[in-house]
Amino acid sequence: MDATPAIEVRDLGIRFRRSRRGRRSLKDLFGGAKRRARPGEFWALRGVSFTVQPGEAIGVVGRNGQGKSTLLKLVAGVLLPDEGQVDVNEGVAPLIELTGGFAADLTVSENVRLMAGLHGMRREQIAERFDDIIAFAEIGAFRETPYKHLSTGMKVRLAFSVVSQLDEPILIVDEVLAVGDKAFRDKCYARIDELLAQGRTLFFVSHNERHLRRFCTRGLYLDGGALAMDAPIGEVLDRYNADYGT
Repeated sequence: MDATPAIEVRDLGIRFRRSRRGRRSLKDLFGGAKRRARPGEFWALRGVSFTVQPGEAIGVVGRNGQGKSTLLKLVAGVLLPDEGQVDVNEGVAPLIELTGGFAADLTVSENVRLMAGLHGMRREQIAERFDDIIAFAEIGAFRETPYKHLSTGMKVRLAFSVVSQLDEPILIVDEVLAVGDKAFRDKCYARIDELLAQGRTLFFVSHNERHLRRFCTRGLYLDGGALAMDAPIGEVLDRYNADYGT
């Protein structure tokens, strides 16, 4: 196994506000953690540390509101921590908030080229993979349709198809696929199987125990904003079920 971890997380913490967001002064931003604390704020995650080796498949387990999706966004670089550090030593293909970033008035074809390019795919790669992206998304008849006229399911299919074509070594998957129809979900999961067989590193959030056992070998159990357990996925799921039931 590669000596360089794919992901290193050290004493990670992030804080949110329960009420609407207020402005922070320079004193808030550059002061210590205690000085920055404000009424109504809470720690969504705090003191979280772990290391992921290349090729590992990690399932993140926990109840709603325990920071699972927040952790994925921190690893993907979508959010910045208030405390600690996240080091990602390889490129990331983020399957989170899939429909974000698409331009409503551009066509499907234009959006494919735009989003693939923004994710770092070269022009020649986009040209080579364009037909496969459209075919996988099953929206060939809509390639010149403005994105805003697509259904939610079609938008998810398109986004998954683009991101799953990236060559990045780390795959981050949230439960975004839950909105799709079963046939397409099955196709997406088969695609994830293919990517894992290529040696990709997987970070996966799901409330579906069957999917967690299918894809993951190791689990991170988040509870109360802390990392309650880091162990083989079966042990983590047994602990979670014992704590909160199936």
